[in-house]
Amino acid sequence: MDIQSAFASGTQGLQSASYGITEATVNINRETTNQQRLLNAREDVAVQQASADRVTLSSESQVPSLTQSLVQLNTEQINAEANVRSIQTADEVLGSVIDIRV
Repeated sequence: MDIQSAFASGTQGLQSASYGITEATVNINRETTNQQRLLNAREDVAVQQASADRVTLSSESQVPSLTQSLVQLNTEQINAEANVRSIQTADEVLGSVIDIRV
């Protein structure tokens, strides 16, 4: 068993999950901001509302929906927890190997 690869895999997975969490939270923030802009635009005059609708429609094609982002956030959290457990297990195994060899 290669202990170093277990640490490397766990670390790489944790970094990937961290990136995914950041991406999901940014998407949630964008979607929430777009929804707030749309609500504010509806209270303004019709010209401003049309402009906000165009902004919202163009950004909706680029930004995942709020539901998709929340699911991604939850999935990445589970991935991060699993990778942390992987790192902890590799650490425990390495400690056992060191104790056996001493």
